[in-house]
Amino acid sequence: MSTLPNEGFTPTGTIAASADRKRVVFATVVGTTVEWYDFFIYATAVGLVFGQLFFAPLGANSALVAFATVGVSFLFRPLGAFLAGHFGDKYGRKVVLMWTLILMGAATALIGVLPTYDAIGVFAPILLVLLRILQGISAGGEWGGAVLMAVEHAPKTRRGAFGAAPQIGVPLGLLLASGVMALMAIIAPTDEAFQAWGWRVPFLLSVVLIVVGYYVRRRVEESPVFAELAERKEKARMPIITLFRKHLLLVIIAAFVFAGNNAVGYMTTGGYIQGYSTNPEGPLGLDRGPVLWAVAGSAVTWLLSTLFAGFVSDRIGRRTTYIIGWILQLVGVFTLFPLVNTGNIWLLFAGLAILTIGLGFTYGPQAALYSELFPASIRFSGVSISYAIGAILGGAFAPTIATALVQATGSTMSVTWYLAGMTLLGLIATLLLRDRSGIPLGPEHEAEQEVSPVYGLAKA
Repeated sequence: MSTLPNEGFTPTGTIAASADRKRVVFATVVGTTVEWYDFFIYATAVGLVFGQLFFAPLGANSALVAFATVGVSFLFRPLGAFLAGHFGDKYGRKVVLMWTLILMGAATALIGVLPTYDAIGVFAPILLVLLRILQGISAGGEWGGAVLMAVEHAPKTRRGAFGAAPQIGVPLGLLLASGVMALMAIIAPTDEAFQAWGWRVPFLLSVVLIVVGYYVRRRVEESPVFAELAERKEKARMPIITLFRKHLLLVIIAAFVFAGNNAVGYMTTGGYIQGYSTNPEGPLGLDRGPVLWAVAGSAVTWLLSTLFAGFVSDRIGRRTTYIIGWILQLVGVFTLFPLVNTGNIWLLFAGLAILTIGLGFTYGPQAALYSELFPASIRFSGVSISYAIGAILGGAFAPTIATALVQATGSTMSVTWYLAGMTLLGLIATLLLRDRSGIPLGPEHEAEQEVSPVYGLAKA
């Protein structure tokens, strides 16, 4: 009997060396950090300057429309997920990850040299949106490949820990994006300097980061599960069609699990808190630099809770870890704005830090949870498309919705109830799923993987 893929095998049947696994973990962390840095640097810039630079003629609505461009990219994430899922299930995880990295980096760097509305008029926002769409396509394809590379290389009892590696790319990307922007706020301290060139430097820095990420990812071996699929010639011909024909309800439920996390997370990753707290015409009018450093600090607590949750899920199961996370996230939702609205930068940081504990617990186990939900032959498609749909239902327009709610009600309490509702939606979706921690991931166990984890559809 051959060694199971999820036990850390290579296609030849030998146990994967510890060094190989460490290389995979390192590559997924670096690659996803670069990807999410590129994605979040846009959202950070939206909250700070894009309304004035690209949508100034819209006056009071410029911020609302600018935040809407953050959400537009999410509408194209499913396209990226469909493409990446199809090619990832047919040609491998690694090749898809290389192309998503290049596409994201190119789009980000081009935003850094894009003329503003004053220079080229209406073409400026049009080009900005087009480049943001390319970022969305890349982000839609990136996540599924990264988590499968990590989880499918992992020992069965450590999938949560290995799967947390690409997950920490989100808080690391936020930390890097906020930190670089905060540094530029020091280097270009005046509004004139920051709007003229200060905001562009973080986008151009993407070129260097992409080169580093590309080099690291080139040195990683293909996922052992896909290698065995290729060896057995069991790759699905049309994986997306198979996915929707057999597992549509599972995709929807899995999407709602992520939506509950993503809507709340996009209060910072989508730039809303940054824009709300620094708006000179708003109720707080805080300085840009301290707010960015507070967001960067909260990214550290998010990173730590994400890692911890991944390890915990290997001990108590994905489902239980998620349930704890939803409770913690709900606490964070109700403490966020009361602390932010004090106008005290340290209390603002405290509000974000408390929120990120719950966010980490509802994000750290996601890679392992998703990977264990879908059969091997359609797994890339399943995790990518569920993630992309969840991003649309959750974070896509969360900053826009929050902005509109505050404009309509004059109170952030309306945003709190919106975020609480999304959190409860994620909890309900989690309760609909059986825990499949430790299920074999290799293609020889496809029949076992085909049994639906949704309560009421099939018995475990």
